[in-house]
Amino acid sequence: MGAAILNGPNLITMLRIGAIPLFLILLTDGRYTEALLVFVLAGVTDSLDGALARFTNSRTTLGAYIDPLADKLLLVSSFLFLTFAGFIPRWLTIVVISRDVLIVVGFALLFVMTGQAMTVKPTLIGKACTFFQLLTVTLTLVSLHNPSWTFPLLWHATLMVTGSATVVSGWQYLSRGLLWLNQQGEEHSASAANDRPRSEGPRRRYSV
Repeated sequence: MGAAILNGPNLITMLRIGAIPLFLILLTDGRYTEALLVFVLAGVTDSLDGALARFTNSRTTLGAYIDPLADKLLLVSSFLFLTFAGFIPRWLTIVVISRDVLIVVGFALLFVMTGQAMTVKPTLIGKACTFFQLLTVTLTLVSLHNPSWTFPLLWHATLMVTGSATVVSGWQYLSRGLLWLNQQGEEHSASAANDRPRSEGPRRRYSV
């Protein structure tokens, strides 16, 4: 059982989580080149563990939870640090974190209200949101590594696209959650109607 859980893809994901403190330490020390390298390697392992899990047919429930968790921890810590250091605008970090908080709190409320966990599959806009958030951090680290590689037009365009994709993705998850809640309510009502005792036959009507 333990060997099945701690398989290759899950170990790679755990290594990515373990690299987050190293990444933040390098940023704190102003070692931006090394921080960029760690961030790029983390992104590579993100693709590697997913591909390995599919190739070896070794997907696990643990992996389904810790893989997106690793991505979120890396992105949120990156946005927070780079914002406090003055490298990423505050409004974008507020949008990014607000979306994640909305999703987590929303799913928790749905579970409390229905007693069932909603199964969430990544959407195209959700994947695009993650991609542009990663691109924002990468461009920021590249400009810190070498200021001559800063491209203001590309930078501002990426910020706007990232913010827009994050807002649309958050709205999409919210809409899907409300739709799922409505479906659960309809199924509960139908089940309650089916459980009602049926009369043994039609009632006779008497006229005076």
